[in-house]
Amino acid sequence: MFGQTLLFTFLAAAVLSLIGTRLALTWLRRRAILDLPNERSSHTVATPRGGGIGVVAALLVVGGGIIYDQMPENADMARGLAGTLFLAACLGIVSWADDLYTLPAAPRFLAQIMAVAAGIALLPQDTPVFQDLLPAWVDHLVAGIAWLWFINLTNFMDGTDGITALETGSVGAGLAIIFGLVLGNSDYAPLALVGAALAGVSLGFFAWNRPPASVFMGDVGAIPLGFIMGWVLLVSASQGFLAVGLILPLYYTADATVTLFKRLFRGEKIWQAHRSHFYQQAVQALEGVDGVRRTKAHRHILIMILLCNIVLIDLAATLAALPAQTILLSVIAAVVVMALLWYLATRKFKS
Repeated sequence: MFGQTLLFTFLAAAVLSLIGTRLALTWLRRRAILDLPNERSSHTVATPRGGGIGVVAALLVVGGGIIYDQMPENADMARGLAGTLFLAACLGIVSWADDLYTLPAAPRFLAQIMAVAAGIALLPQDTPVFQDLLPAWVDHLVAGIAWLWFINLTNFMDGTDGITALETGSVGAGLAIIFGLVLGNSDYAPLALVGAALAGVSLGFFAWNRPPASVFMGDVGAIPLGFIMGWVLLVSASQGFLAVGLILPLYYTADATVTLFKRLFRGEKIWQAHRSHFYQQAVQALEGVDGVRRTKAHRHILIMILLCNIVLIDLAATLAALPAQTILLSVIAAVVVMALLWYLATRKFKS
């Protein structure tokens, strides 16, 4: 029965996102809200930016249904989800203003800090994120910093066709599979349903964002998605599944974090736009490749990331069922991701 609910949630989110993104695309074209190519771009033609409006709208609608469905049985998580969706919508408004007018970094970062501070209060207070390994105030501080970083890395990584939809969809699918099918505990139903919703809206958006993209997500989509994913991963950790919360998004966090430290080591200004991510290095190898082969190669990059994510989902699901194997499975996950990063950094395409 719950499997049917998961499937319905996924399909509803996918359809709403597909339609919402198409409506947003039409409006963005009419208003000429475009992302123009520059020396740091992965695209070569002006492309509408802001399709995330349709994604976030779909997620808010489906999220409302999840809250209504779960309020009697899982009231605490449902209320936490309600607050998280409200804060995500507020961040979406700020991010939309940034997409339109390029706001200074300070107000954008302040809005994120305020949202995360409020979001920490929405996490389960009786089960700390790090399972009593840290004092309560340190637990909240570290969780807040991790959440803030995850929001920004989601935005940083949204730099090529299809990648944010692919990663969000993979994390969402992993959550739905683990908490909805592998564990099957009704206490975790909100986590599974949010995962199904994330997977659904990602699939709907991917139809318009797959290479070559018809529309870009923009900060209006990436920032709220990063915030919502951060919430559900932290709640997962607070329920005793910290390793699961680390493994599912491991490619994203590894690419963004390793790149950050490499740029710090080189003395670069880390707040400035760049093309140093591992996936960007693979995309740069496409320069000089003609349009058809460029699209095929671009899709090849996404397929390799997808395969990595499938392995990570399998490892996380196995870990959830067999927690005694946490160390071994975590090491395997790290090796898989390191292999992908090496592949992306060294892959060459024929012109």
